[in-house]
Amino acid sequence: MAESKISRTYYVPEANGVERLPTALSMFHTSPAIMRAPHWHAQVEVNYISRGWAHYNMSGHEVTFTEGDLALFWGGLPHWLDDASDDLIYAGGHLPLVHFFRLRLPSDVQARLMQGATLVTQATDGADPINFARWHLYTRSGDPMKASLAVDELLLRIERIRFSPYSLLPDSRPVADAGGLDHHASPIVVRICEYIADNFREDIDSVDIAVAADVHPKYAMTVFKKSTGMTLNDYINLMRLSYAQAMLMHDDASVLAIAMESGFGSLSAFNKSFRKVAGMSPSDFRRDVRGRPAVQMAVQSAPDRPYN
Repeated sequence: MAESKISRTYYVPEANGVERLPTALSMFHTSPAIMRAPHWHAQVEVNYISRGWAHYNMSGHEVTFTEGDLALFWGGLPHWLDDASDDLIYAGGHLPLVHFFRLRLPSDVQARLMQGATLVTQATDGADPINFARWHLYTRSGDPMKASLAVDELLLRIERIRFSPYSLLPDSRPVADAGGLDHHASPIVVRICEYIADNFREDIDSVDIAVAADVHPKYAMTVFKKSTGMTLNDYINLMRLSYAQAMLMHDDASVLAIAMESGFGSLSAFNKSFRKVAGMSPSDFRRDVRGRPAVQMAVQSAPDRPYN
């Protein structure tokens, strides 16, 4: 990867950024800063490269997006924008699973993305940079109608990917999908995701979730696992970990207090879950993040207002 000709600026998550708001749909249009380390969040990320190029370290593979590329990947696995051209401008959004599972995508695409694959298409045109810029402005306008239209148009744009050539990277990753979502299962997964989004910081279990989704607990567990590759507990923990990650970056509360605030029943459960995703303890993560030297922030657009 080429070295930048100018001094690097680095990404510093905001106190109310995507990590802290795992249930929010947010959009962006910016010149991003390089990341010093991987992060994760409980949304599917959409990137459209308006100018330049971006290199990501994903979970298990690397990928470079170039001008005109439209890409999707699951943000619940650690990923890292570790290099980019000095002129990079990208746009896109973070889609909670309640939106992602409303998309009419091929079942193998949904399954592969949830397993860590990256979808990339170069079948874009001159309307895309204009549309992504408008959707970003609409979601930040404060007008609920404009925000709703922006979300609807973005989802329709993503659905159109199926009609053009696209790649799922890495190509060698097998598709663990036994038939994919059907018309009956998809609304159930959406109801499950909605309930977990509203209640992940509470003490909830499969029975609570099944009652909310109006299905049997065993069926709720089966259909969610088949659709996402995760158990219900995996997804609840991911929502909690995303929220806790942001608190560790910004709040001065103790690790125990953060564990409780995020919905974990004990410090040991929090530590175990956090190590599984981050590869280190919450205390080491906080020390690593806060121990980095201060850096100049990149000039970016005003903070996005999340749209639920």
